[in-house]
This record gives sequence, structure tokens and C-alpha cells, in this order.
Amino acid sequence: MDVTVQDMMEARERRFLRQQALLKEYGQTLLCFTMNIPGPEKDSPLIRAGMQLGQRLLRQGFLRLNAKPVHTEFEDAFTGCAAYYVLPLSPMDVKRMTADIEEASPMGRLFDLDVLRPNGEKVERQELGLSGRKCLLCGQDARVCARSRSHTVEQLRQETDRILRQALVLDQSETVARLACQALLYEVLVTPKPGLVDRNHNGSHRDMDVFTFSASAAALYPYFLQCAKIGAETAAQPPAEAFALLRTHGRVAEGAMLKATAGVNTHRGAIFSLGLLCASAGRLGREKWVQPDALLSLCGEMTQGLTAKDFSGLTPETARSNGQKLYLQYGVTGVRGEAEQGFPLVRDVGLPKLEAGLREGLSLNDAGCAALLAIITRNMDTNVLHRGGMDMLEGMQAVAAGMLWQAPFPSKGSIASFDAYLVSRNLSPGGSADMLAMCYLLHFLREEAP
Repeated sequence: MDVTVQDMMEARERRFLRQQALLKEYGQTLLCFTMNIPGPEKDSPLIRAGMQLGQRLLRQGFLRLNAKPVHTEFEDAFTGCAAYYVLPLSPMDVKRMTADIEEASPMGRLFDLDVLRPNGEKVERQELGLSGRKCLLCGQDARVCARSRSHTVEQLRQETDRILRQALVLDQSETVARLACQALLYEVLVTPKPGLVDRNHNGSHRDMDVFTFSASAAALYPYFLQCAKIGAETAAQPPAEAFALLRTHGRVAEGAMLKATAGVNTHRGAIFSLGLLCASAGRLGREKWVQPDALLSLCGEMTQGLTAKDFSGLTPETARSNGQKLYLQYGVTGVRGEAEQGFPLVRDVGLPKLEAGLREGLSLNDAGCAALLAIITRNMDTNVLHRGGMDMLEGMQAVAAGMLWQAPFPSKGSIASFDAYLVSRNLSPGGSADMLAMCYLLHFLREEAP
């Protein structure tokens, strides 16, 4: 909806009166945040997404200053939204914080962050030794360009949209990549984990430990960032086209992982599964991060037909990977089949168990232990099949199911006993661990959603 000059004059008067009322009521520093948007349209989903990013950056700034707003309110208006923060801080400290945001954020030029002293006087950037705001297009003094009308409204609006879109994709992708790495680190640190590397020991492994996994997770950040960007940038294209790009980047990421771990395969399965989930999060956007079903369903859409394509024409002579050989021997489709179905073990088993544990007041560690056990009971884990065969896999599943039958959230002692059982048989449910990492990532995404 386009706004008129009269609309804007009334909006400015309304905000001025609200500022004065808040200053009178609290007598403290006041921060007023609006978006600096040229043209007659001041409110849209894109502009609101920019506003939400600005509010997240401000909350981080408040944390850095070790202060909580005394009062916060949000004004929802077609003339442009506004957020008000009353702060128990000196005006100059608040202005330095907002200036840092304006200078550091790719979207900073679009943020209008007015800091008012208790007497209503506005703190200017020049008081910090900073220059005035620059023009979006030419980098000159914004006030000079505005007075001379150096650029058309349409030019300014196009540049505004470009800045908004690029900054939002970057922020979203960086968040997804950070959370994916966090999910991998949480997964390896969950203790005890039957047969797997954890904080106690190396499980059924001799070539890796928590440090190996940590190095691998750090090396995969650029890949997860790229996956989220691919998801966002191919949102208008068929899902299969996004997946084709993901596979290319996944092969490169595998090399980065092996370099970081001196040749040890720590996260090959996670490169596939978490890469898909990162792309889904990028494609659907923050507003959908509260919907795990939507994110996982998109993983299924991206990978439709993958098993048939990858395993078509396989023979005992041509099968090279463990996954190919197990497919021929047992018909097990592994992570490919899970992905095509939208990861039902994550959606229907692991994530519900993790969230149930958290609702019971368990820690992320202890809820993760239970979620892993739940996944193990149902997962045709190709790592275990390769090491021990079908009998061992079914025996492992039965033990895990029995533990959960006896107690929905088994004790650490009982899990440690199960751990010793698997280690003595050299079994490692690594495929189940990858799905636990997906559960953590889905949980983190929900918490980061607007």
C-alpha cells in the first residue's frame, strides 16, 4: 500500500508524541528503530524481514552491553513499523552500539536508529567522530543527494530491494550454517553414545575422537553456508535442480572434510543429510523453520528417484561402495531411501523423542541420548550392517527397544552398559548419529525462527 505525504507527516507526529511520552514516563535513554525506505511503499514482507533482522542485531547489542531494555514496544503501521527501547544506559554507549550495527551490517544503511537523551535531544553520529549517512547509490552525503534529487525514487527503491534481499539471504545462510555445525558438535559431545565417539571414549573406533569430529565440523561450515544459499537462490527452480548443485558441492566438501581429519571419514553421511536440510531451510526461509515437516518434506522432493538412479544396473561386479554392496545383499536403501521419504526416522522417531525429553526437563545431552536410542530401534543402519551383518543389527535394535520399553528415558548407566556391549562387538551406529544431528539442527532452527 502506497503512503501519501500526509500519511508520513501524521506518522512522524505520532512517533514524536510517543517518544516524548516514553521519555517523560521513564526518564532514560530511548532508542527508536525504523527502516529507511525510499518511495511510497513503506511496508512489505521484505521490509518487515529487514526489520526483524535489525531487531535481532539490536538484541545482540544489548547483550554485549550487558543490559536489558526497561521497556520495549512495537508499532505496526502501513507507513512503516517502529520499535521503541527504553534503556538503562548512557546515550553515548547506545549510540556507539547502533553505529557499529550501521557500519557492520550489509543492511546498516537501511536502518534508522535514533538515540534520544532523557531530555529528548538526539545523539548525532558526528559526536562519535563519524561522518553522516551516505547515499545508497553514489556514496556521497545522503542529505546532499536528497536535496539535489540526484537519483530517481525508482533507482533508490531498486537498490534498496537489492540490499534487502542480499543481506537477508546472507544472514539466513550464515545462521543455518552455524546451526548445522553446532548440531554436529552437539551430536559428537552427547555422552554416553552406544558404540560411538563421545566425551568418554572413542567407541568402536580407533582412528577418530572428539577432536577429529570438531575439526571436521569446522571444515564443513563453508559447505553448509553454500547449501543454504543454493536453497535460497534456486527457490524458483524445481527442487531436483537444487539437489544437482548440492551434490557437486558435497563432493568438494568431502575433500575438505578428509583434509581436516587426515583422511578419516567422520561426516560423509552428514554432508549428504545435513546439506539437504540446510538447503531446505534456505529455500523455505525463516518463517518455515518452525515447521520440521515442511523442511523434511522438501528434502524428499529434492531427492525423488535418487535410489533408482544411483543403484540402477548394479551388479556384484560393479558394486564398489559399502552402500551399493548392502543394497544388493539386503535391499537396504540407506540414507538415500530415508531422504526420498522425507527422513521419517527423524520426523516421526528422533525429533519427537528429543522434544519430549526437553519438555520433561532433560538436558540437550540426556534428551539426545534417548533420541539416539529411539532412532537405533528403527534404523537399518548401514554402518552396523557392514560391520556385523543383519543378525547383529537386529540384536542391537532389540536391545535399544528393550531399554526404551523399560524406561522412556534410560539412565546413563544403562546406556553405558549398552555402549560396552556394542564396543565389544565393534559395532557403531554412525548412520543413526547423523540423524540425531538432524534432530538437533531442526530443534535449533525452530528456536532461531522469527
